[in-house]
Order: sequence, then structure tokens, then C-alpha cells
Amino acid sequence: MRLVYSEEAVADLVRLRAFIAERDPLAAARIAEDLVTRMENLCAFPQIGYRVEQAPQSDVVREMVFGSYVVRYSVHAAALVVLRIWPHYEARAEPI
Repeated sequence: MRLVYSEEAVADLVRLRAFIAERDPLAAARIAEDLVTRMENLCAFPQIGYRVEQAPQSDVVREMVFGSYVVRYSVHAAALVVLRIWPHYEARAEPI
């Protein structure tokens, strides 16, 4: 299974890294690298995340918490698609 990032997920990673880098550039690099590694590891066990019940296809869309960050992704036959990434304390009122 290959790992694919949506445009929104890439923008989320860039935004998170820039925000953290304002205070600690080394931490920003470390956290971004850790998140990417953890998302790569999801490919081995894609069903491990929590179902997103409000998703139109709740059997496909899942969330996983990695430390202080939430990763929303969808599982397909040949790919795991990272949809969004955000700090768990950040309110998410937008649609799935």
C-alpha cells in the first residue's frame, strides 16, 4: 500500500512546521519527521485508526492521534490517503 498526501494535508504540514519553527526550528523538523514516519507506518495497519462516523463513507475515513496531532486519512485498496493533519486542541468545524 502506498502513502498519498492530499494538497490540504501537505499545506497542513507546512503550516504546522512553520508555526513550530517560529519558536524552535529543531523541534519543528523533528515533529514533522516523526509525523511523516508515523503516517508511513499506518500503511502496515490502516484499519487501526478510529472511524469517522460523520464521514459520508465512515468505513473508509479514519483518524489517528499521534501525540498532539490528529491525522485524518482514507483507506483504499492500493493507497492510504492522508486528508488532513491538525493539532488536537484546534477546533475542526469544517466538513470532512
